[in-house]
Amino acid sequence: MPEIDTLFDSLNVRDLLSGHDLNDPTTPLSAPDLRLLINRLESHSLRIKSKVQSYLVSHHSEFSELFSTCQDAVSRTRLISDDVSDVVQLVSDRPVDVEIREVVDEIREKTKEVRVKRESLGLVSAVVGVCEALRETKEALKSGRFGFAAERIREMKVVLRVGEEEEGEPVVYVLLRREWSDCFDEIQEVLAKLMETAVRFEVDSRKLRISYQLTVGETNGIALRTVLEAMEVIGMLDYGLAKAADSIFKHVITPAVTHSSTFVAVEDSCKTSGEITEATLKLEQSSDHKTEDVDGDAIYSRVLTVVKFICSSLCFGNVTWIHSFGRLTWPRISELIISKFLSKVVPEDASKFPDFQKVIGRTSQFETALKELSFIPPSDAEGRLSKYAENVEVHFASRKKIEILAKARSLLLQCNFTIPQGLATSLKSDGAESLDVNASKHIVRLLFSSEMCVVSEAASQLVHLVHKTLEDVCVSSARVASEFYHAARDSILLYEAVVPVKLGKQLNGINQAAVLLHNDCLYLFEEILGLAFEYRASFPESIKEYAVFADTAPRFKLMAEEVLQRQVQLVISSLQEAIDSADGFQDTHQIKQFESAKFSVEQVVFSLEKVHLTWEPVLLPKTYKQSICMVLESVFRRMSRDILLLDDMAADETFQLQRLIHLMLENLSSLLGSLKSADDTSRPLDDLIPSLRTRFHQGYIYRFTVEKRMFMEDRRPVIAGGDKTKTGYGHEKKQNDPLLWKSHVSFLSSTLV
Repeated sequence: MPEIDTLFDSLNVRDLLSGHDLNDPTTPLSAPDLRLLINRLESHSLRIKSKVQSYLVSHHSEFSELFSTCQDAVSRTRLISDDVSDVVQLVSDRPVDVEIREVVDEIREKTKEVRVKRESLGLVSAVVGVCEALRETKEALKSGRFGFAAERIREMKVVLRVGEEEEGEPVVYVLLRREWSDCFDEIQEVLAKLMETAVRFEVDSRKLRISYQLTVGETNGIALRTVLEAMEVIGMLDYGLAKAADSIFKHVITPAVTHSSTFVAVEDSCKTSGEITEATLKLEQSSDHKTEDVDGDAIYSRVLTVVKFICSSLCFGNVTWIHSFGRLTWPRISELIISKFLSKVVPEDASKFPDFQKVIGRTSQFETALKELSFIPPSDAEGRLSKYAENVEVHFASRKKIEILAKARSLLLQCNFTIPQGLATSLKSDGAESLDVNASKHIVRLLFSSEMCVVSEAASQLVHLVHKTLEDVCVSSARVASEFYHAARDSILLYEAVVPVKLGKQLNGINQAAVLLHNDCLYLFEEILGLAFEYRASFPESIKEYAVFADTAPRFKLMAEEVLQRQVQLVISSLQEAIDSADGFQDTHQIKQFESAKFSVEQVVFSLEKVHLTWEPVLLPKTYKQSICMVLESVFRRMSRDILLLDDMAADETFQLQRLIHLMLENLSSLLGSLKSADDTSRPLDDLIPSLRTRFHQGYIYRFTVEKRMFMEDRRPVIAGGDKTKTGYGHEKKQNDPLLWKSHVSFLSSTLV
């Protein structure tokens, strides 16, 4: 009712009290205002009632129709309620839903029983059908109907789901599969025997016979084609042809490849009643055979003749059968041709590579012919023979690498690590200029120091081999150069792997082989460092990025230092044992103790002379001098320490010690002389052997031991003619100053020990 809504919207208290501010909560309404408000509200209410009444009168028919509709809806609702009450009453009196549920359950059970019986009947029918099929298969095998039997075997394999067994299957399936397996084994055995009978090679007459009419048991006239078809159906084609393929490869193809003399394959056939019953391939010796087949024409021609005969006479041109025979024989044929022909005609020199192009072309033609016959399997799409022939550079390089490494290993194993007598002596006495260095395998010149060095024959020949290999790298193609480069590196590393193991026992003793190994490592170290500078600029661009040798050099430097240090330690250990037998040089004034100490000194001298004779001819002068000085320093330090540790000594004892020291120095005169002439340096021995200067020079030990003995006896050295004396050490001391004397002795003892 829009009119009534308008009236209600127009009712506003603010308009009824327009003179009063209702927003001010502090201002209360007065009594006149309230009466005025009530009067106006009553007047407005009367207008609303009048409007409502007039609206209802004007719309009387619509309201009447609305009330009538509502009354009808209420009446229909009562009727529906009554009907629902009746249904509920009916259901509560008779439970129809229970009966319906029982009927449905019964129908379900009956349906399930019918389905189970139907499935059981189907299973029985299937079992009966399979049994019947297996029985027919066995009968077909007995009667020679191999095609029918093979088809049945294939069908039953699908029905019985052979190879797809599941747990919980009926036992009958297990029994049926076992029966099927027996049938399959039987037909497989029969077909394999037939193929073995069909393909025969007669060694005496050198004939390969293929029979087309076969016999099994009492059944005759079984066609070879039927046998092959049956084998294809049951999936045993490769198994059935395996023995035939092996026999043909062994007796026909292998002679065709390996025999130096050629033969001619002559095909022949035998007919009976107009049908071909047998095909024969006869191998006859050729009268005009070539003595040498350099490009493979004869080999490829013979093999191709055999393959064509097999494809036409045995496989009947069937692509599937040819593929199967090719899978069985082609890998072995290709390997045989590679090992017996292609690998042997690889050029020995890179200059002969152009002549090898004929072999590559002929090999490619041979494989193309076999592909046209479908003999080569699709998996060999690239062609084994062609790929091998085209990669001849790699094979050439591989073979040369093997030869280089074999040569390096041989010379390392055969070398005895000794040098001829007098070689090093003449080098030192006559000088390097008087020697023909190129004629000697033991004298080399170090690259960076320009010194002459004695090395083993193995080291010099190994370096020569490496240089020759790197020269080939500079003039070879990228692939060949890469192989040669690795051959050179591996040859160097062979020395590290072979020689220390070979000289294992000798490295545990003092001998010439150990110091030769030191020189070899030093020589190899400098040569390796120079290789990159000498050859890298001439290397092919493809290997310049990774062609380095400097990474292998430090290990040889380290090995040289380790070997030499080990020798020095062995010598020092041996000398220490000899000094131990002197028992600390105690009581040398007694004859027995003196003889023991003298024997110990003689042993030390003998060992040092042995080391002198072993090291000097081989080691570089500077290395020899440093090593001997290290040994002598150890000896002199040990002997001085033993003497200084003596608590007290008699006067005779000091003289005996002096005799021993002089004896030792006299016997070592040649050794000390060799050190002075070892190199051109002016550095004195006293700097290299501090113990020699402080303990043994000019009778120092004798003087000190005398003074030590006198001090221990609380005596003073007295020299007539004055109250001062020389101590012998470049110092003056007062006779009546015991504190200064004690401090001096204490200082000397601490510095010497």
